[in-house]
Amino acid sequence: MKPIRILLTTVGCPGGVTMIRALKEHGERPVQIIGTDMNPLAAGRFFSDVFYPVPAGKDPAYPDTILHIARKEKVDLILPQSSSDVMPLSPLRDDFRQEGFPIMVPKTESAVPCDSKSAMNAFFERSPVPLPETRTVNTVKAFRKAVLDLGYPQKRVCFKPAVSKGSRGFRILEAGTDRLNMLLQKRIEDTTFTLEACEEILGQTPRFPDLLVSEFLEGTEITVDCYCRNGEVLLGFTKTREAMKAGLAMFFRNQDAPEYMDYARDIARRLQYDYFINIQFKGGKLMEINPRVSTFVHQENFNIPWTAVKHELGLISHKDLVRMQKNLRSTRQSVRYYDQVFYDSDDME
Repeated sequence: MKPIRILLTTVGCPGGVTMIRALKEHGERPVQIIGTDMNPLAAGRFFSDVFYPVPAGKDPAYPDTILHIARKEKVDLILPQSSSDVMPLSPLRDDFRQEGFPIMVPKTESAVPCDSKSAMNAFFERSPVPLPETRTVNTVKAFRKAVLDLGYPQKRVCFKPAVSKGSRGFRILEAGTDRLNMLLQKRIEDTTFTLEACEEILGQTPRFPDLLVSEFLEGTEITVDCYCRNGEVLLGFTKTREAMKAGLAMFFRNQDAPEYMDYARDIARRLQYDYFINIQFKGGKLMEINPRVSTFVHQENFNIPWTAVKHELGLISHKDLVRMQKNLRSTRQSVRYYDQVFYDSDDME
């Protein structure tokens, strides 16, 4: 049987190797992975059939580089994994299709409210989806006012750049934070500051990039991962994100949480969303949306990425795909761990 050739971007991302395995180790038919990453030593390189180092997603040459690789390798489909890939490729998805390369990215108008936290809040402010109280600021004076308005110093307040990936730039403001203790005793991932310490740093520039200042959300972090077409959720599941290390969740537990699935269906419908979406909640409120694949909790008969690829290539009917949803087990859990790859320098030449 002819292998399906998938161009998979950002194979060095935290879930990259697991994604490659999910796409190849299902036992249905052979799959070849043409992996790309800006890091020539990305771990996913060693699990891909072919690998290409590529420019960063923000590089103007990135889309043409991906198209060149798709032509050269005669791929059947392109699956971008990172938000940094989705945003530059999204405006070109019709061009890629005309070249014969289906690319699993949402329309630009669907992706933009996911990429910017400020745009997300504005887009959903009239929806039934619960939102945290937030302010968007770019000066120290506005920053202080927003923090105080949200209850500091009696309450913890947090902030992050309006456009950022993962936990980059996320900080918690808590009155009375001992800076000496933070410097000498805390791990690098501890992100607690005082308002005064942040003002000192932010005050080094008259105007900084937009920051989203938000009430601090307490409770378990719940995420919904979905595969959608034309605004309809075709497959989806809900999981926790726990045991955070360096901004990454290390433990996941599937949840039977129909109220969050209902929110996800409403969000996908309002965005008229296509393909993969990751929606994060905390304290019952919408925290962020990622326009990409996320860390799936795979199971032998509920493999969303592979099923979505088959759907895109016309290898599974809409009816059979939707029927797969009943296979989801709410008892499924997952532990993320570190691993290593060994090679000789000669292997890289």
